[in-house]
Amino acid sequence: MRDIAVFSGSAHPALAAEVCDHLGVPLRPTRVDRFANDCLQVQLQANCRERDVYLIQPLVRPVQEHLVELLLMLDAARGASAARTTVVMPHYSYARSDKKDAARISIGGRLIADLMVTAGASRVLAMTLHSPQVHGFFTVPVDHLHALRELAAHFKGQDLSNAVVVSPDLGNAKEAAAFARLLGIPVAAGAKQRFSDDRVSISSVIGEVAGRDVIVLDDEIAKGSTVLELLDRLREQGVASVRIACTHGLFAGGALKRLGSEPDVLEIVCTNTVPLSPDETEGTEKLRVLSIAPALAEAMRRIHNGESVSALFDKP
Repeated sequence: MRDIAVFSGSAHPALAAEVCDHLGVPLRPTRVDRFANDCLQVQLQANCRERDVYLIQPLVRPVQEHLVELLLMLDAARGASAARTTVVMPHYSYARSDKKDAARISIGGRLIADLMVTAGASRVLAMTLHSPQVHGFFTVPVDHLHALRELAAHFKGQDLSNAVVVSPDLGNAKEAAAFARLLGIPVAAGAKQRFSDDRVSISSVIGEVAGRDVIVLDDEIAKGSTVLELLDRLREQGVASVRIACTHGLFAGGALKRLGSEPDVLEIVCTNTVPLSPDETEGTEKLRVLSIAPALAEAMRRIHNGESVSALFDKP
């Protein structure tokens, strides 16, 4: 991995350090200062000239703070004559803003993508975007990874003879079907209607779930309102047990504790695309956090060496 420089913003330095351990390269230091007028200044404290630069920064709370930090990092890399700058973005929170579904609202996913490219991004490495069309918002190459293999490897160690994968809505059914194929079990989906950010309704579950061990798969869990609504429908169907899996465990507003307190939920599994504070995880013994650092590191290695990233999705 010659001529590579990896930097991290303040969003998730632990993940960046783990990625660098897998790559066998040092994590270069970044200095972030705040002026008296509350403006940020970012300095990349290592040589970038004619190097392949990778900036690891998920857009997590506080999202706007970390976004501006990323834009300044991109500008700093371009000003330092980097040969190519790749944004490694394990979580793109603005991917939820992917369409104009009300009058006079912005499409934030496209706007933020434009800002990154304008600031100097020449490539993006993302993980499980909320909507497939967000991939097309970027005018630079995007490598879109998923965590289905990591999640499937976790569940393969359990008895799946009576299991079924359930997607909370039809929009996530394609990903749930791919996950079910990896596990060799059937798939079902909820018929969901969203009324607001934290108010949803699931009228029914499409597929056979009665008496089965359910694995609920979603791309992200924020307030947990969708999963809690789905749990009510699954109980009505008389399922045997429930396990919850997602890529991005945001767990806002005490969602992790609410889900963990449900007696029929045996396990909550997520990846470390989003940092979890000790306050959020304290007292939640049902939580399992899987690392996606090896997948990100391998993708970065393949990008740097000009190898195929799509090979990472080949059936194991």
